[in-house]
Amino acid sequence: MSTQPSSRRAWLIDAPVLMIAVVWGSSYLATKEITSGATVIAILLLRFLLAIPLLGIAARRKIRGLTPRELSGGLILGLILTAIFLLETYGVVHTSATNAGLIISLTLIFTPLAESGLSRALPSRAFLAAATLSVLGVVMLTQGAGFTTPSLGDLLMLLAALARTANVLVIHRLPAVRSTDDGALTFMQLSTAVIVFSLLSPFVGTTPWHLASTLTGAQWLNVLYLSLMCTLFAFFVQLWAVRRTSPSRVSLLLGTEPLWAAVVGIAFGGDQPGFLGYFGATLILIGSFWGRRAAEQSATPGPARPPGTKPTHDAVTTEGRTALGAS
Repeated sequence: MSTQPSSRRAWLIDAPVLMIAVVWGSSYLATKEITSGATVIAILLLRFLLAIPLLGIAARRKIRGLTPRELSGGLILGLILTAIFLLETYGVVHTSATNAGLIISLTLIFTPLAESGLSRALPSRAFLAAATLSVLGVVMLTQGAGFTTPSLGDLLMLLAALARTANVLVIHRLPAVRSTDDGALTFMQLSTAVIVFSLLSPFVGTTPWHLASTLTGAQWLNVLYLSLMCTLFAFFVQLWAVRRTSPSRVSLLLGTEPLWAAVVGIAFGGDQPGFLGYFGATLILIGSFWGRRAAEQSATPGPARPPGTKPTHDAVTTEGRTALGAS
């Protein structure tokens, strides 16, 4: 099947993909509204426990066909994913939804920089300029109310962006998962995260069972939204879209996530970045998109993939976003 849609039906593919970006952008506020420092592990467990059975049913044939090598690769990626979700969720608790969504977009800059370092190839001047612009934007965003020490949440989101960068680099360089089915790999990642969270749960904060008994109807809707929309819907639509259009087109649309995080945080979360914050947010968005374009223009074609295989979900979204939604 051709990966280049006709202009006549392109919007039918673009619209659902853009919806993923909106959903992921809104997930920071959805998480912030129902999560505290004491309930991070419990919320993550509830979210993933709701998603895993449905994902397991959908990908059951591919899961049964996983080799020991693929299982070990999925375990490694699952541990990295666990760290990402912990950093992101604790980060969201301690900063604004707007800051969280924009700072995490630095993955767009960190990933090509890390790849350049590993390959010992200097980035282009355009990319370095875009990276500088993005970093300056983060400084201004986090200092919108006056120059102070960045919050704990801001620093945690910065670490989460670095963890996402590590995630995409491992996926690109781990032979065990290069041809693994997306659904089976995602199931392995989620299952690993659930095991880790289950082990941590008795010792860290509120247990998921206690939290589940205290959540209101509105809070349960938020949990379901994070589980069904930000996880399952996003994964299946992205997989569907990349089979019908180019990975670059999907990546470009998903790259609007930080914009939607800012829009939702300001419009519905009451975030007030201030003049410097708005200016910094603009610099981050410009730098991220400019950096993405510069990285794509200077990238060399990678090795051909075996027939019948497809890019993993992180490779498709070049910023290293998994198909699991934001925390």
